[in-house]
Amino acid sequence: MRLISAVIVACTLASPLAMAQNTTTSPTAAAAPVPAAGQWRASKLVGVNVYNEQNDKIGDVNDVIIDSTGKVAGVVIGVGGFLGAGEHNVMMTLDKVKFSNEAGKTTTGSTSSGSKQWYPDRAVVSATKDQLKTMSQFKY
Repeated sequence: MRLISAVIVACTLASPLAMAQNTTTSPTAAAAPVPAAGQWRASKLVGVNVYNEQNDKIGDVNDVIIDSTGKVAGVVIGVGGFLGAGEHNVMMTLDKVKFSNEAGKTTTGSTSSGSKQWYPDRAVVSATKDQLKTMSQFKY
């Protein structure tokens, strides 16, 4: 009789866990798209190439700086150098950087097909490489 009682109690305790596992591992739940128009993963911004308005590559995004309130303070752009050596880092606020998925077109992060890429393929700034090199160097 004790064995039957123990089995009933064990089954009763295990059933909510099994039900929770079934609802979170549903194949349809995993395949559902996540709506996030206008949002990008900060980790994916690092490495994005930076171009000027004449479509000349002038650097790349080295870092995303966040202030103590959680807002993005700016992006660190590496200019010049070779394989990181001799590179001049400058920080630019986001109002000075336009992100784009096609040359000459800026975007808010969504694509025309409705799928989400989660990162832009380029950044565009209104400056030349020489102008960025004359800006104050960003130091960590």
